[in-house]
Amino acid sequence: MDAVSDNLIEINDLTYSFGARTIFKALNLTIKRGQVTAIMGPSGTGKTTLLRLVTRQLVPDHGVILVNGVDIATQSQNELYRMRQRFGMLFQNGALLTDLTVFENVAFPLREHTRLTNRLIRHVVLTKLHAVGLRGAADMTPMQLSGGMARRVALARAMVMDPDILIYDEPFVGLDPISMGVIVRLVRRMNDALGISSIIVSHDVQEISTVADCSYLISDGKVAASGSPDELNRASSELVRQFMHGMADGPVAFHFDAPDYEEQLLGRDAE
Repeated sequence: MDAVSDNLIEINDLTYSFGARTIFKALNLTIKRGQVTAIMGPSGTGKTTLLRLVTRQLVPDHGVILVNGVDIATQSQNELYRMRQRFGMLFQNGALLTDLTVFENVAFPLREHTRLTNRLIRHVVLTKLHAVGLRGAADMTPMQLSGGMARRVALARAMVMDPDILIYDEPFVGLDPISMGVIVRLVRRMNDALGISSIIVSHDVQEISTVADCSYLISDGKVAASGSPDELNRASSELVRQFMHGMADGPVAFHFDAPDYEEQLLGRDAE
C-alpha cells in the first residue's frame, strides 16, 4: 500500500442497520497510519460489526469507507481480495484450526496465498513464532495450548503475511493477568517494530490505556468521545466517565428496553 496521507482508514457519515435496529448513525472515525487505535464501547454497540464493514464483509446503508484513500465500495472482487491480504486478523477466540499443528496453523496463509518454497515457509513461520515466544511449540496442537499461548499463535498467524493493518477483536478476553500482560506488550512491540497500524476492538479499559495511541468510544451509533486514553479518563461526559471508570449507574442502562415489567408479568401485554 502506498502512503497517500496520515489517514490510513477514513469512515465518513456511516449508517448501518440490521433489520429494524440501527447500529450506526452518521458515524465518523479516522484510523491514523502507524498508530494503535482502540475502538471501545459497551457490549452491543457494534464494535465487531464495524470491523466487518471496514473489511467489506458487510455493506453500509449509507456513507463512505476509505482505505488508503480508496472507497472500498468501488472495488472489484479481485481488488477487494488483494486489499484483504494486507489485513491481519486476530479473532476473538483465536480461531486456530484444531487438526493442524501450531506450525501449520501459522503456515496456512502462506500456503494459500503465496508460492513460497517449503524452506522459505519454514523460515518465515519460525521467525513469527519466535517473535511471540512460541518457536518451541511449533509441533504442538491447539488442544495442547493454554488460552494465552493459543492467542499468541493466532497473533503469529495474523502477521505471517506481513500485513499493513493488524486487527485485534477482543484480544484480552479470557486471559489470566500474565497472559494479558504478554499480549499487551506484543501488540505495542509488533506495531512499532513492523511499522504497521493496529486496530483493537475491546472494552478492557485498563489494558487499552497502556497500549493505545488514540481511542474511540462508540455509543448509540456514534462516536461519543475520542482522544488519548488520558484524555478520555479526564472527560467530563457522564457516559464517558461511566464507561472508563466502570460505574454501575449512568447513561448506559443495566436493563435492555422491554415492556412494562408489571404488565408483562401479568400477561396483559399479550392480550
